[in-house]
Amino acid sequence: MATDVTPTRKNLMQIEDRIELSERGHDTLEQKRDGLIMEFMDILDQAQDVRSDMESQYTDAQQKINMTRAMEGDVAVRGAAAAIKENPEITMESKNIMGVVVPQIESTKVRKDLDERGYGLLGTGARIDETAEAFEELLETLVLAAEVETAMKKMLTEIETTKRRVNALEFTLLPDLYESQDYIESKLEEQEREEIFRMKKIKANKEAAEKEAAEREAAAAEAAQES
Repeated sequence: MATDVTPTRKNLMQIEDRIELSERGHDTLEQKRDGLIMEFMDILDQAQDVRSDMESQYTDAQQKINMTRAMEGDVAVRGAAAAIKENPEITMESKNIMGVVVPQIESTKVRKDLDERGYGLLGTGARIDETAEAFEELLETLVLAAEVETAMKKMLTEIETTKRRVNALEFTLLPDLYESQDYIESKLEEQEREEIFRMKKIKANKEAAEKEAAEREAAAAEAAQES
């Protein structure tokens, strides 16, 4: 790339401007990358906690519904499930984390009081209530898991994109610009040395010519005096 650049002071100034801009961009992207990684680690910790909660809650809910089926019967379980009048509602908004838009999922009407589940309290046992509570808790955790997992994937994608841009500047663009800068500076220095040598040579030739002319004038004057 360096040898393709015309070694002029104008091009040198332009390359220096590009270097300054690229260095600032590199520093900014590095800060963004580091900030994204810190945010990602926080989300990762949250995701691990949510996954752990989800696994334990799923196991608990499965154990409770299996026990309820065994004690109350499938008909009672299905009847209680079919009696629900209001289904959970999910709303999704978005939030910005260091320039990355991630989802913010809210759930309502997931947890219900006993009288909101629709089935009669006298016709069902306590195990059905416990099972309903277990699955309501699991559903809330699933909604949170969806939010956290999606945010984590988006953050990871942005981190990889930012890292590629940092590497492109650090290992490709900036080295090429530095190389071009060095090439132009060396060529300009070479041209300056050649110009200095040329001016010295012109000066020496001029002084030699002036000396020769002075010697001719002196010889002519001496010859005139002798005659």
